[in-house]
Amino acid sequence: MGLFDKKYCDVCGEKIGLLGNRKLEDGNLCKHCAKKLSPWFDERRHSTVEQIKRQLAYREENRSKAAAFHSSRSFGRDSQKLYVDEAARRFTVNRGTDFAADNPDILDFSQAVGCDLNISERRHEQYHTVDGKSVSYNPPRYAYSYDFRVTVRVDHPYFDDMHFDLNSHSVDTGEQRMTGTANTGWSFSSAIAGVFGGQSGVNEYNELVEMGNELKAMIDSWKNTAAPAAAGFAAPGATASAQAQAAPQNAFWICPNCGSQNAGKFCTGCGAKKE
Repeated sequence: MGLFDKKYCDVCGEKIGLLGNRKLEDGNLCKHCAKKLSPWFDERRHSTVEQIKRQLAYREENRSKAAAFHSSRSFGRDSQKLYVDEAARRFTVNRGTDFAADNPDILDFSQAVGCDLNISERRHEQYHTVDGKSVSYNPPRYAYSYDFRVTVRVDHPYFDDMHFDLNSHSVDTGEQRMTGTANTGWSFSSAIAGVFGGQSGVNEYNELVEMGNELKAMIDSWKNTAAPAAAGFAAPGATASAQAQAAPQNAFWICPNCGSQNAGKFCTGCGAKKE
């Protein structure tokens, strides 16, 4: 087969235009089908046509969850945030609140494994003018800025984590260097911290650390609660045994491919659809 021979999508069957092919392990995928995959999925080139079809089926089923998602809390100051539907015990990460149109992956609280907050620091040397020339201070002076990256680790058949920035812009603290961590808070390391500006940045830094700690504590609390019953989420206060008794006996099924026990239409281990 020549380099410029016509190719067809092995998922939808449509002809693939020039530069529109997305290679799979055993076939081809058009860019339109590729756009329907989860934005957190990064194993496309190592996936088979059948695996991609299974994921697209899952993504279509996800649309009903996205349309029913009602955010009651959010975390982050950029356009991309983590949203929580406390009533349905579900969460997602998305840009904006048009969940029905965007179809972001909607996850149950029980699928959250953990949360990490990474605070990255950048240092910029400060200069002053002497005889019309820009020269370093002696000793050198530096201004500091920070960015806050959240990674939510999840148990999902198509991706392992979801990540976003808490801040919408780098947080400038002037010559005040923040030496704490997301778990211990912050402190000043500069001997001239109280002299040179950046106090508003220090306040913003502290607020974002607090937000990150609150998010981590919330996700940790999800891990310590019982998973909802297959037939729906139990009323507040219902015990795990009560949920099990309320669930239909045929609610669970064993995946013939990987042996996982499941309650929904798709296997949480490999993504296969219930037969």
